[in-house]
Amino acid sequence: MKLLITILLTLTTIFPLSAQLYNAGEQLDYRVAYRAKLIPNTEMASVTVQTSRDTLQGKEVLHVMGLGKTLPRFRWFYDLEDRYDTYIDTLTKRTLRFESDIREDKYTFRSHYTYDWDSLKVHTWSQSRQREPKSRTMDITPRSMDAVSLYFNLRTLDVQKLEQGKVQTLEMVLEDTIRVLEFRLIGREVCRVPKRGKFNTIKFACTLGSSEEFSFTDGSEFFIWISDDRNKFPVMLESPIRVGSIRAYISDFKGLKYPLECKIE
Repeated sequence: MKLLITILLTLTTIFPLSAQLYNAGEQLDYRVAYRAKLIPNTEMASVTVQTSRDTLQGKEVLHVMGLGKTLPRFRWFYDLEDRYDTYIDTLTKRTLRFESDIREDKYTFRSHYTYDWDSLKVHTWSQSRQREPKSRTMDITPRSMDAVSLYFNLRTLDVQKLEQGKVQTLEMVLEDTIRVLEFRLIGREVCRVPKRGKFNTIKFACTLGSSEEFSFTDGSEFFIWISDDRNKFPVMLESPIRVGSIRAYISDFKGLKYPLECKIE
């Protein structure tokens, strides 16, 4: 469940940053559920992603907050509350700063990244429970982004320019390393969402790999369905596990930039 919440905030494709679909006032809510052959769909956690206007060091920015947490009735089993904050330049649409505050049972982890796009560097700082802080400066490329920025960049894709089945890669800044995400377009598909009905979507298969480019031995394939309309918000994500699967799917939304055109009545 922790991995799926993280993945929900990490997905993207390689398109111009200036086209990112940030819309102040938008809020997307998801439910994370487990299901197996003899076990009905069981909702265990929630994820909220909301965008607002803010200031950072006296500069007007867009602030994207992602919050994932266990539902109250399951906190005795696994108490999780993860928060991610990203601050984006309103003109260039590039990320200026990323922050995370992760609390999972007795485990805690905090981090922040500061981007220097002129020098193509990112300065990272992180600290986990009862450990000394770590800091690192890494080289990046224009397509290197934090988890939340990657999530929004996915929504800028032009499906007409993607070749079905062709494998592509991108980069994600994660703690003190650069991770690689491999993805491929599967095609258009009608997606059934519990309690919300059917949506026209675009389906992708993805694999989150190691810090060694083109090495995906530490990741497994998961799937994401993006709304097939101008909003292009993630409708559902599914990750198969040894027994059954974990899914995150849209439960509510407000403040979309464009009318909802993907819902099938």
